[in-house]
Amino acid sequence: MESYPIDSGNTELRPANLLDNIPQKMSDEIFETLLESSTLRIERIVSSGQSSPNGFWYDQESSEWILVLKGRAVIQFQGDNDAVELCEGSYINIPAHVKHRVEWTADDTETIWLAIHY
Repeated sequence: MESYPIDSGNTELRPANLLDNIPQKMSDEIFETLLESSTLRIERIVSSGQSSPNGFWYDQESSEWILVLKGRAVIQFQGDNDAVELCEGSYINIPAHVKHRVEWTADDTETIWLAIHY
């Protein structure tokens, strides 16, 4: 079966694979918007050992549903002492304005996320 690179601007009816086209070496996370409308954004995020900067908390205007397709990560929510570990197949919904940070992502393999902002 042939696979195609992810191309959110592609209007042809061709399949793409979220697990394809992963760079061998990455210094920064990769954020790719796959689909976007006025009320929805779907993106693929690829991490390789990255984490949020010390003291940084995401405080997003929209809610975010995330799924880890491959790899592992830990998310910390502000005011909660227990971090949430996500592994392949794990998903979580983060309501708008719930402050959170990525404590770590696996450094022995890439972590591939599917994020739906709504």
